[in-house]
Amino acid sequence: MIKFCPVCASPLEVKEASGRDRLVCSKPCGYVFYDNPLPVVGAIVEYDNDTVVLTQNIGWPADWFGLVTGFLERGEEPADAILREIREEIGLTQVEIVEFLGIYTFYQRNEIIFTYHVRATGDIVMDTTELQAYKLTPISELRPWPFGTGPAVKDWLAKRRG
Repeated sequence: MIKFCPVCASPLEVKEASGRDRLVCSKPCGYVFYDNPLPVVGAIVEYDNDTVVLTQNIGWPADWFGLVTGFLERGEEPADAILREIREEIGLTQVEIVEFLGIYTFYQRNEIIFTYHVRATGDIVMDTTELQAYKLTPISELRPWPFGTGPAVKDWLAKRRG
């Protein structure tokens, strides 16, 4: 979190601005720090129709795995971004977007996640600069987690059950 105004270098303080408590410059320069969420893309990667690819970012605990995710870049459409992230992180290029699942808020990281269901085939080649592991989980054994992309997994599984 920033502590000083990027316009005049004065300390920021919590004040009401536009109906919410926000960090505002303590001097009259008028700067307000809005702390808008970062746009992220994520995908349930259905691999060869019976498993889901889960990834583990570098530094995560050994039992933490999640969906392929990444930041939306300037000038990039969310659907194009998730295809890029899948290619970059797990090397799959034979990928088809099945459907857009929805937008999920990850409050703990101040992110908003555009989530997709995709089907992919080919050989997985993990990017070791971002990931420390991946695993293939049978869809029947996939269990959602309570934060981040977990709610998208929960909704997707409920939809599959009908």
